[in-house]
Amino acid sequence: MATRTAAARREEARYAYDAFLKECPTSQLLARISDKWVGLIVAALAQAEDDSMRYSDLGRKIPGVSQKMLTQTLRSLERDGLVTRTVTPTVPVRVDYRLTGLGSSLACLLTSVKQWAENHFDEVDAHRERHDRAAAASQA
Repeated sequence: MATRTAAARREEARYAYDAFLKECPTSQLLARISDKWVGLIVAALAQAEDDSMRYSDLGRKIPGVSQKMLTQTLRSLERDGLVTRTVTPTVPVRVDYRLTGLGSSLACLLTSVKQWAENHFDEVDAHRERHDRAAAASQA
């Protein structure tokens, strides 16, 4: 039986979608969906009352996001098929964003991560403080 080279194994893994490999396209997708702004935008759209939100409403819901970052993230989500963009020709133009079926399936996960962070922040913060105190004491 022939021995495969590391390059051949990486090439095979690329087709098997192994996100642990840097060359695998799923690694890039994982990096995209684990972005802070993606998580917050997807969670906000998932909670929208009529299943869609205007650009300005998203900006108000996520006050820390810049217009540039909101626009870039929405464009990437649209390109990936996670969000649809609907333009209504009014004065001023109305632009609405809505999760696709694919985006909704991701929203379940990202909303859970957001909820976990909100529920466990105090505990994580306490661990951080203990760790920092211990690190400072060991350096003294």
